[in-house]
Amino acid sequence: MIISRTPLRMSFVGGGSDLPSYYREHGGAVLSAAINKYVYVNVNRKFDDGIRIAYSKTEEVQTVEEIEHRLVKATFGMLGIPGGVEITTIADIPSRGTGLGSSSSFTVGLINALNAYCGRPTSAETLGRESCRVEIDLCGEPIGKQDQYAAAYGGLNLIEFKQDDSVLVTPVIMKNELRDTLFKRMVVFYTGKTRSASGILKTQSDAVASDRQKQEALGKMVQLAYDLRDELGRGSLDSFGEILHVNWELKKSLAPGVSSDEIDGWYEAGRNAGALGGKILGAGSGGFLVFYAPEERHEAIERAVPLRRVDFQFDPLGSRIIFYNPQG
Repeated sequence: MIISRTPLRMSFVGGGSDLPSYYREHGGAVLSAAINKYVYVNVNRKFDDGIRIAYSKTEEVQTVEEIEHRLVKATFGMLGIPGGVEITTIADIPSRGTGLGSSSSFTVGLINALNAYCGRPTSAETLGRESCRVEIDLCGEPIGKQDQYAAAYGGLNLIEFKQDDSVLVTPVIMKNELRDTLFKRMVVFYTGKTRSASGILKTQSDAVASDRQKQEALGKMVQLAYDLRDELGRGSLDSFGEILHVNWELKKSLAPGVSSDEIDGWYEAGRNAGALGGKILGAGSGGFLVFYAPEERHEAIERAVPLRRVDFQFDPLGSRIIFYNPQG
C-alpha cells in the first residue's frame, strides 16, 4: 500500500495569468501558499487484474478504457498502468468548487502515489508538469497551471508562467515568525456556495483574449504578485491586505460571475469591521472568503460576516508519500 498526502492551496494575487491564453503572450505570475488541509490517495495492489476506484462513487472495472473518472483514466494511460490496482481517496475538505484547488491536489497526489507504486521517485517539478498534462492536455480542462505547482511544491511561493510554457517556482523569502504572523492575521470564512471553476475560467479566458482593458487589468495583477513578494520580504505585513484588496477589485473586472451582490455585501461588512483587504479564493463566485486584519479585529469581523469561520495553517512541504509498503 502507498499513501500520498497533498495540500490544498490559497491563491492570493495574480490568479488568471496562469491561463495559456494570457501567459503565452504576456507571461504570468501568482503568489500562493499551500495550507494544512489535504487530499489523501491510497493505492493498493488488487487481488485480481481489475481496477477498483472509490471516491464519491465506486467503480469496479476490468480495463482502463472502462474507467469513468476522467483524471484517473488519463493518469493510468499516461503512466502506462494496465490494471490490478485499487485506489481510494479522502479529503479534509471534500467539496469541489471551493476555490482551494482540490481537483489539482487530487491529480498531483494520484500521480505521486502511482509513481511510487511503480517504484519511480518523482520530483515536485515533475508532479507539477505531469498533472498539468493530465488536466489540461489530456482532459481538456480550461484551467491554468498554478494549482498543480502549488500542490506539488508546498510552501509560500511566487509561481511564474513563461511564454514558452515553462514554470518557475520561487519561495517567498521571509522570516518564519513573520510568516506565522501573516497566517495568524488571516480570517477565512466558508460561503457555503460551490461553483465550477472551469466555467468561470473559460469565460474569463475568452473575455481577456478579446479585450485590451481586461488584459491591462490582468497585467496589473501580475505586477501585484511581484510587489507582494517584495513587501513580504521587507516584513511589511499590512501591505498584504492592501494588495489583496486591489487585486480583488481588478479580478472582479475580468469577467461576470466572479463576485455577486451577496459576496460583495460580506466583503464590505468585513472591511467595515477592520479588515485591510481580502478576496474570494480561487476563480470566484463562491467557496472561501479570506480577509487580512489585525488580530484584535477578528472578533468584530466574525460578528459582521454571517458565515462559518475555518482555521487554516501553512504547509511547507507539498505532496508527500506518507506511507510506503510496496509488498502490502
